[in-house]
Amino acid sequence: MIEIKNLKKVYNGVTVVNVPGVEIRKGESVGLVGNNGAGKTTLFRMVLDLIRPETGQVLLNGENVAGHEHWKNYTASYLDEGFLIDYLTPEEYFYFIGGLHQQTQVHVDDYLAGLTDFFNGEILKKGKYIRDLSKGNQCKVGVASCLLQNPELLMLDEPFANIDPSTQFRLKSILKDLNKNKGVTTLISSHDLNHITDVCDRILLMEKGVIIKDIATSSSTLNELEEYFGVGQTISIETKVDAE
Repeated sequence: MIEIKNLKKVYNGVTVVNVPGVEIRKGESVGLVGNNGAGKTTLFRMVLDLIRPETGQVLLNGENVAGHEHWKNYTASYLDEGFLIDYLTPEEYFYFIGGLHQQTQVHVDDYLAGLTDFFNGEILKKGKYIRDLSKGNQCKVGVASCLLQNPELLMLDEPFANIDPSTQFRLKSILKDLNKNKGVTTLISSHDLNHITDVCDRILLMEKGVIIKDIATSSSTLNELEEYFGVGQTISIETKVDAE
């Protein structure tokens, strides 16, 4: 499904991504983890041909993303609110996305009705433009617009970051269903080690632009990642901040 070959990106003389080779098979659910500045978002943007590498290539179903357009028909992604059209209401945006995929408004409405719990009464029929929504609700719109496209490949960057705990668990359920029951290939970047190890059956650990570990998820994976990142110290810091 995804094949990365000798991919390198350099900014101001600093190599921010250097991936000699990675393959993600069709139907796999893969998580990408790493500290800020590890190169995760840059890698995502190169996979989506939003930025061009100095060397190397990304192949989706054997086609170089830099030279073909067909992969866009089966790929859906949400990296940040810049992917949205912020002067539209959520309904207008969903109809626009649906129209791009030859879906009628009735079809879109039926689809949205199935996301009632995920939206939690905060998205539809509120008379708000997307720009006036919270970051979390913008994320819900972005994720929902991806699901509307019925993709074969779904890419999400930090989808759990700004949404409330209830929605996080609903999103996990949606992602598991897409992967296990519908065979969608998912590539998800997240700082939330608990959620990412629960959702994904393979974890790529990235530091300073390099994928240093490729882990098949098991019962010990979360502990392994927590030990690597020193989560105990992080938790104590976050608890102190919350208390303040």
